[in-house]
Amino acid sequence: MAVGLGNPGREFGDTRHNLGADVVSRLADRHGGRLRLSRGSRALSAEVRVDGRRLALAFPQTYVNESGVAVAALVRRYGVTDVSRLLVVHDELDLPVGRIRVKLGGGTAGHNGLKSIQSHLHDGGFARIRIGIGKPPGRREGVDHVLGPPRRAERAELDVAVEEAADAVEVVLVEGIDAAMRRFNSPREDA
Repeated sequence: MAVGLGNPGREFGDTRHNLGADVVSRLADRHGGRLRLSRGSRALSAEVRVDGRRLALAFPQTYVNESGVAVAALVRRYGVTDVSRLLVVHDELDLPVGRIRVKLGGGTAGHNGLKSIQSHLHDGGFARIRIGIGKPPGRREGVDHVLGPPRRAERAELDVAVEEAADAVEVVLVEGIDAAMRRFNSPREDA
C-alpha cells in the first residue's frame, strides 16, 4: 500500500506539503485508477495493478498532522500485517528541492504526519519515499514554507520529482525496497 501525505482541499492542492498526495494521484492516473472516498473511510483510495501486482493507493483526508488516524484504518482495511509493506510518500525539508530518497524505517525528522503514523501504528518500520523541498529561505518559518506554493523554478523540479517518486513506488512494489534504494538514492550526476 502506498499512502501519499497532504492536506485535503483546493487551498492546499499546489503546496509543497501535498507532494505525497500528488504522487499517489499520478500513480492512479498511470494505472487507470480513480481515487475516491469510500464509506467509513477517512481517505481517498483506489486499487490498481502494476506489473500484475495489486497496489492500494491512498490520500488521507485527515490533514497531514492527523495522518495516522487514516493510515491505521487503511492498514486494517487492506490487511497490511507487516508494516514494512506500507510505503509513505511525503515532503522533506532536509533534502534539496527535487531530490528523492527511499528508506525503510527511521525517525520522523520532525514531520508531524510521520509522527502521527508512527504513533497510531506503534511502529516506525514503514518504508518512506521522501521528496525534497529544501529549507525555507531566510528567516521564513518551516510551516509557511511547506504550506506555501513552490516558486516557478522549484515547480519544474518538483514536477520531475513527483514522476520519479511514482517510479520509485513501482520499483518498490515490483523489485523491492533494496532495488529502489540503489536506483533512487545514488548521487545525481549534477550534484
